[in-house]
Amino acid sequence: MSASASAAHYVQEVGAILGTAAVTSLLSQRLRQPPVLGYLVAGMILGPHVPGIIIGGESSVNLAHSLSEFGVILLMFTIGIEFSLRKIVKIGLPAALTAVIEVGLMISLGYMVGRIFGWDSTASLFVGACLGISSTMLVAKAFEEQRLRGGFVEVVFAVLVFEDMIAILLLAILTGLASGTGLSPVDFALTVGKLLAFLLAMLAAGLLVVPRFIRGVVRIGRAETTLIAGIAVCFGMAAFASASGYSVALGAFLAGMLVSESGEGPKVEHVIQPLRDLFAAVFFISIGMTIDPVLVVQHWLPVVVLTAVVVSGKVVGVSLGSFLAGNGLRRSVRAGMSLAQIGEFSFIIAGLGLQTGAIPEYILPIMVAVAILTSITTPVMVRRSERGAEAVDRWLPDRLQTFVTFYDAWIEQLRSAPRSAAVGRRVRGPLLMLTVDATLLVALLAGSSLVHWQAVQAMFQATHLSPTVIEIGYVGATLALAGVLFVGVLRRAAALARALAAVVLPTRDDGKLDLGSAPRRAFTVALELALSLVIGLPLVAVLQPFLPLSSGFAVFALVVAALGYNVWRSVGNLDGHVRAGTELIVEVLARQGQGGTSGPAAHQSLVEVAPMLPGFPDMTPVTLAATSPAIGQTLAELNLRARTGASVLSINRASAGVVLPEAHERLQVGDTLTLAGGHEAIERAIALLQRGIVLGE
Repeated sequence: MSASASAAHYVQEVGAILGTAAVTSLLSQRLRQPPVLGYLVAGMILGPHVPGIIIGGESSVNLAHSLSEFGVILLMFTIGIEFSLRKIVKIGLPAALTAVIEVGLMISLGYMVGRIFGWDSTASLFVGACLGISSTMLVAKAFEEQRLRGGFVEVVFAVLVFEDMIAILLLAILTGLASGTGLSPVDFALTVGKLLAFLLAMLAAGLLVVPRFIRGVVRIGRAETTLIAGIAVCFGMAAFASASGYSVALGAFLAGMLVSESGEGPKVEHVIQPLRDLFAAVFFISIGMTIDPVLVVQHWLPVVVLTAVVVSGKVVGVSLGSFLAGNGLRRSVRAGMSLAQIGEFSFIIAGLGLQTGAIPEYILPIMVAVAILTSITTPVMVRRSERGAEAVDRWLPDRLQTFVTFYDAWIEQLRSAPRSAAVGRRVRGPLLMLTVDATLLVALLAGSSLVHWQAVQAMFQATHLSPTVIEIGYVGATLALAGVLFVGVLRRAAALARALAAVVLPTRDDGKLDLGSAPRRAFTVALELALSLVIGLPLVAVLQPFLPLSSGFAVFALVVAALGYNVWRSVGNLDGHVRAGTELIVEVLARQGQGGTSGPAAHQSLVEVAPMLPGFPDMTPVTLAATSPAIGQTLAELNLRARTGASVLSINRASAGVVLPEAHERLQVGDTLTLAGGHEAIERAIALLQRGIVLGE
């Protein structure tokens, strides 16, 4: 074939690919579905697995697969541009903790489901990794279509940032495992060590060159020069990563991070975005070409089960993790419902497994089918997330509703507490020992699994005892040592939780009655639960391939259940503390006389009573003017706590004095409400009462 004929042939193939994608993408958007769904359908039409439909032929399939690598590289490059060290510090610890809890839970659940269906350890681990990462593209599109900004949207994108970071780590680790000899703990440790060394070397060298280079190019002021320079950095680092034995996606991501450090990331992203969108579409088309509908139908049960696991697991994991990290119940539930899908990273991970032979060919179509189903449910769940959050708040028992308000305020106080040297010493000690014990526990269980049979054979040759006796002794010794380390992890977590709780609710050392014991205990056990999830779920995800029958997850579930029971008991004691404190507030305000407790007088009364109520959040009186949109509504109709996170402790009314609030209580002009909650929650409640709007939503 001549050069001109070859060029014409490629033009025809590209025309067939993009023309089909344009039609299916338009149809998808007409049906209010994301364009990605249209690209996947286009791939199925163009692929070899749909009988009777021939548009592009085999050459179209080969061309799409060749070009799809560019889509992965550019997609990861633009994701990297969204990162910077400053941004990671800004979005902070809460998002990182939420992402760790959610991804750890999903990897563990995905691995267990894979083993239940009879897939091997490596394939099950790939499935778990595919389920762990939500889709930035699908979520961003859903928010854009529904014009959602601020509030829980910021929580969602912060979690997505750390999910993407975890995905990069998973991608690098799975690349090493897929190309190695299996799930050996030694290989795993070496893979992680080499990865960290590679990342440090790339970032250290890149920071010296790339930011300066990009700033110099952007100063020229020519868009085409910026485009070429950005592409050169992207593909250059992707090629270097590939030559070093890592995926091109990792190199492109690091290139994006280095470009972001130049401060000119948005300008580079702007000129590259059309090119990225084009090749990203080709990437999704190539994924669609691999889908064999027959395989999906044959494996319909795993598709249904994994879809249910994604939706339920992510809602629970993100909601619980985000709440424990201090984002409030309403925002956390809405974030959880918004992140209940998988997407582009799942395709990349599954494609890697298929390319290296680590997973059977039917796993990728299953993952794509799960992604399609969850992409359809995502807009609906985002749209209904507000009602879902309100429903969860209504379903909570009264004692948990009180705890939610107080916990948010305690976390806010913990974040804003001054960082003294004494507090640092109290926290660093348990944290360091907790890290050591957890690391030793992983090394012991993974290492004992690795050398199990070699150790049994060596002891048999040395002692000539029965292999059964040696086996029992070996397993018993391993479990005994693991039990010691496991108890150590729990004790260190409890010590760290007590140290953190004491920052907000200090203990009394003067021998007098400790009025803050109930709230301090509730805060401590809640922090213990949070720390157990943050530490335990990643440990379970790492250790499951080395433990039989998912026993690690079963033990972890028992520990979480025990901690949950302790939380429930402590919340009951807190509820009694709050009731007694509320009655004291009502009594103090009532002494001011009917109608006399409003404005500065009410505020001064609350300031005077605060020292007698340790553990109570900020308390602020708000008087309802005639223009307040809350006039005439009941507290149940207003739904103040669910919408803002603040609670009403008392109502002072000129005609009735100070009363305890009831759900059916209808608000009147001149009512003074005593609000309790964190600073942000009270600000939102005041805005709702005075202007009828909820800030940040």
